[in-house]
Amino acid sequence: MKIQIQEVRNGCKRKASNDIHERPRKIIRKEMSPIENNEVIGSNDAIPGQLFDFVFGIYFILNPVRKIVKTASIFTQVFNSNDSLTGPIVLGFAVIGFFAALLLICDVLIEIAKGCAAHLLPLVIPDRTPLSAKYGKWAVVTGSTDGIGKEYAKELAKRGLNIVLISRSIDKLNKIASEIEQEFNVEVKVIQADFSKGQVVFDHIAKELDNIEIGILINNVGMQYLYPMYITEVPESTVWDLVNVNVGATTHMTKLVLPGMQKRKRGAIVNVSSSAELQPMPLLAVYAATKVAIWSYIKSFTEALRIEYGEDNITVQHLFPLFVNTKMNAFSYKLQETTLFVPDAKMYATNAVNTLGMVDHSTGYWAHGIQHFFMRLPPVWIRTLIGEFMTHSFRSDYFSKKGLKVE
Repeated sequence: MKIQIQEVRNGCKRKASNDIHERPRKIIRKEMSPIENNEVIGSNDAIPGQLFDFVFGIYFILNPVRKIVKTASIFTQVFNSNDSLTGPIVLGFAVIGFFAALLLICDVLIEIAKGCAAHLLPLVIPDRTPLSAKYGKWAVVTGSTDGIGKEYAKELAKRGLNIVLISRSIDKLNKIASEIEQEFNVEVKVIQADFSKGQVVFDHIAKELDNIEIGILINNVGMQYLYPMYITEVPESTVWDLVNVNVGATTHMTKLVLPGMQKRKRGAIVNVSSSAELQPMPLLAVYAATKVAIWSYIKSFTEALRIEYGEDNITVQHLFPLFVNTKMNAFSYKLQETTLFVPDAKMYATNAVNTLGMVDHSTGYWAHGIQHFFMRLPPVWIRTLIGEFMTHSFRSDYFSKKGLKVE
């Protein structure tokens, strides 16, 4: 894509290059044209999205450094000038900038330290205290018949907790319950509930959970498009289901279990959202928007609950994974291959459970933490372009898989 640069000198002669007050050049840039068809986007040889995130991350680390060095050089020239007024003003801004940069650096270092503590300490110094002793005997997992929820339930059972499975398919619930009972020798209770129905399901869940000592709640249930769609292609029922499942379920489930935890003065609540909050996602507009809503809402909700119930010894954690190899992402073969940055659900759940009680806000998986750090560096418009490239590619994968022409 061509960028047109025009210099406007306004009839003035060019000043010496060492004159810091040289008249600035007016630069007119022709905006980059958006991607206009699906042929390139939909190629099966498309570079995975995480590689783009990494490349852009490196660029947006190095480019500001170059600009900072250049700006510092200019400030040095100004400060060394004989202007008695300019020097103190620049010095004042320099001091302010120094402390602002110091705060940002400290914030980044703290996040890195927390990440290392969460993911490395359990490997070096494993916590021998049983989760049942720390939080309680039972764990409730929503959306527990597939993907992250299923493996999270198994990981908690492996660590000695009894499990309550909540999902909409009774056949899948009974199958997973049987697997867990046989493999880990723990008690398992199943509750059939379709969270897309909204408020009506929670009275039933409340009755089923009565008199159970719930130590851990995993708010994992979520819903996704069948494949990336334009908003006009999304069925009306799917729009409301996305809102009810991805936004409403967490609050109601938390409200159900908190009184018992507060009474026993212990417990843990894990709210699982998504890193789709990082940018708008064309072709996944409603899904990404509800995930942004739930990410922002749950982050605030989680932090507020942590303060409200901190005296009651209740842990409240927020997890926001990136892509995980699950059935939810089956529309693209790229997301069905387990890699370092696209772990399978079992690998993710094992890492995520290790972070419980270690950090309050995490991707749950160390490689996702690295991705998330670099993905936050570019401006939103760059991230949106990357998101558009990825979703068009995933859409093309789905149509190719079904033997259909990309629309």
